Amino acid sequence: MTPTGSDTRFKFRDLIYIGISMPVSLIIYVGGKIYSSATNYNEFTLTPWRSFLCSLFPFLMCVYGYKRNSINLSGAVSGIIVAILLTVASPVYLVTLAAFFFSSSKATKYRQDVKRKIEKDFKVGGQRNWVQVLCNGGVGGFLALCHLIECGVGERPVDFENEYIASWLGVAVMASFACCNGDTWASELGIFSKADPVLITSFKKVPRGTNGGVSSWGLFVSFAGGIFIGIFYYIATIIFVDSEVMQSSPNQYPIILIGGIAGIFGSVVDSYLGALFQFSGLTKEGFVVENPNEAVKKISGSFRILNNHSVNFISCFISSITIPALSFALSGFFTYSAQ
Repeated sequence: MTPTGSDTRFKFRDLIYIGISMPVSLIIYVGGKIYSSATNYNEFTLTPWRSFLCSLFPFLMCVYGYKRNSINLSGAVSGIIVAILLTVASPVYLVTLAAFFFSSSKATKYRQDVKRKIEKDFKVGGQRNWVQVLCNGGVGGFLALCHLIECGVGERPVDFENEYIASWLGVAVMASFACCNGDTWASELGIFSKADPVLITSFKKVPRGTNGGVSSWGLFVSFAGGIFIGIFYYIATIIFVDSEVMQSSPNQYPIILIGGIAGIFGSVVDSYLGALFQFSGLTKEGFVVENPNEAVKKISGSFRILNNHSVNFISCFISSITIPALSFALSGFFTYSAQ
């Protein structure tokens, strides 16, 4: 049975959910030992305690999201898998995921009474299933797997001169979640803009909730959503990366601005894809819908080949390969000195 948003009390069955993390942590630890012995990454190994935390925190986060009705059971299961991959690669990635998950969930639930009047297929709580989880977190999970294969286990600072691959992957993970967060904030909070949105491809006014519709307020909150992710990535890097490593590393604060750029960039890419490849129409009742029929007046979407999930995934993927390249190109403009 799907839990209600108000039933958040800790129950005995939650111990069962969390208890599953113990055998999972054993699998992670044994797998880490086998992998480290077969590679040259013995410098960064998983201790039993770290292996347990790498499974416990993802379970706790997903159980909380399930109880808060932010994700359903399939979303929780897929979320645990993605979160474990991110956590094993680096706890900085877990913090980034958590910042996205909790802030986007809050944004989705903000003023739902108003959103219900605009969206015909409005879903209370914005509960996410496994498809939505993978479309938003799958790119980050894949990049974390690449991190494990290429760099082994361990947190590293952003330092393109000495740790190019690890830095590229780290910025890519951050950018993927900054893109998702920026787009979510733009969709869920940008709808409250005082000015009507305009279609990004034609700049003509369109109803609120139209795919591809943008406003100055929406672009601002998408930038803020990316900044939010960048801040948590920066804080986590300062906390988890070894202090001696940080002393000889570049300043990490530029990652905050890079997060903001990723947020607005991903939101713009999402809007362009939505305006071109998603149908948006207006019903007689004033609802914006994505399914065309004779009673619906077309607003946008010349090529109806994508849906919200695929648009989110593509924009996240584009951001994850574009922002690291941009970050590397701009790295010379930042002040690089010892921490």
